Amino acid sequence: MEGERTGSALWRALRPYQWAKNLLLFVPLALTPAQVSDTGKWLVLVGAFACWSAVASAGYLVNDALDLASDRADPAKRDRPFASGALALRTGAGAGIALAVLGVGLSAVFAPAAFVAHLVAYLALTLAYSLYVKRLLLLDVLLLAGLYTMRLLAGGAATGIGLTPWLLAFSLFVFLGLAFAKRYGELLRTSGAPGNSSGRAYRRDDLDLLMMLGTTSAYLSVLVLCLYINSDHVGQQYPRPGALWFLVPLLLYWASRIWFLAKRGELPGDPVAFAVRDRVSLAVGALVVLVLGIAVSRWPG
Repeated sequence: MEGERTGSALWRALRPYQWAKNLLLFVPLALTPAQVSDTGKWLVLVGAFACWSAVASAGYLVNDALDLASDRADPAKRDRPFASGALALRTGAGAGIALAVLGVGLSAVFAPAAFVAHLVAYLALTLAYSLYVKRLLLLDVLLLAGLYTMRLLAGGAATGIGLTPWLLAFSLFVFLGLAFAKRYGELLRTSGAPGNSSGRAYRRDDLDLLMMLGTTSAYLSVLVLCLYINSDHVGQQYPRPGALWFLVPLLLYWASRIWFLAKRGELPGDPVAFAVRDRVSLAVGALVVLVLGIAVSRWPG
């Protein structure tokens, strides 16, 4: 019985719902019509997804182990396995080391060296974030956005596909906006507690500025998307480039809704993790996939 409780707590500590973020590895191939039907590359990405998820979970274990005090002060995080006492630190540490070694080791077997290098760099940056950077003003959100973008770069490295500056700029702004939303939500939930219980570099009087920076970043990502769709590159890359314009209202709606929810205190925890469980976000995601499918389709004609 005790073993089952420990196993359940460990599984929750791995944050499997966060693995959805690693689907970004598939984006470079999915956005390359000339190679999207290459089964071999999809199989490599499936393995890359598994390895990246293992390493990411190792990072979550380290982060939660170091964040005990602030997690216990946050209503949305106090039930995490370490913070609630459901999982022993020693057990989590052992699992984290094993997952990191497993993820990097397996990737070295089947993936290109460039992907392995990205994975090791991601692990190092995740540890740097957990140990120090998460307490630094602005640098924390910049690194969070960079870690998302690194997944795109790793997906390109795994398949030999180069990323356009457009995609990198879009990724940076959209995930920077979400990182600001994450900090905004954390600060809003813990602002009534004495001291800086969030464990971050932000204070209650920073809320308005966080919202301004976050919404600006979100709308800059929409602007980058518009400029990209209007570029010559899109006309050469996609059989039906006009369909991509439908992405603009979808992104505008979703980003604006995220910030409405954040302002109302209805955005629990990580916005990306929230989106995976949110029916409206999932519906928007399905429409995005549909639009991209139409854009890369050569049928009929």
